[in-house]
Amino acid sequence: MGEPAASQEKTYAEYLAIEAATGMKHEWVDGVVYAMSGGTLAHNHLGAQIIGELLRLIGDRPCRVFTSDQKTRPSRVRFAAYPDVTVVCGEPIVHDDDPNAVTNPIVLVEVLSDSTEGWDRAGKFRRYRKLASLQHYVLVSQHERCIEVYSRANDGTWIFSEALEGESAALEALGGSLDVDRVYRNVALTALPERDPVDA
Repeated sequence: MGEPAASQEKTYAEYLAIEAATGMKHEWVDGVVYAMSGGTLAHNHLGAQIIGELLRLIGDRPCRVFTSDQKTRPSRVRFAAYPDVTVVCGEPIVHDDDPNAVTNPIVLVEVLSDSTEGWDRAGKFRRYRKLASLQHYVLVSQHERCIEVYSRANDGTWIFSEALEGESAALEALGGSLDVDRVYRNVALTALPERDPVDA
């Protein structure tokens, strides 16, 4: 998550006005508006690869795959964001306050970035979990061939799984899995950021 685009809390209507005025995407978190930055080549390539693999997996099912321009907003949380990939099965349901914000994704995917990984794993996921329809939250590394999946169990708890090179990440709600090697095919991974030896 970047620096706040507006220092004071904004209503959702004010947030929409900021997006309309700037022509840029923003996250709205507890009333604070944050501008979104662009991704690396690996980040953007992986997002496109994931979309291709999800479309292949879905086949003729009545599901739709959306790019990172699709906004998602839980109904009862002061939060709106643009996941890297969104999957909706059945007709999209939009928020009462925003005809462009879906409220019923079944799968959300975030390609991890060094600057936002902590937010994607914690604060953002905590808010995404408010989406009653959500069955899988998928995290994709751009440093190594690794796909992590959090899946909602029948009792509402979330189960973690990890798929590495040569493995597949199960998405039971879509009736199949993501093949790690296919997702990362021809992707030039980014180097891990340098770390202070003291922190290693």
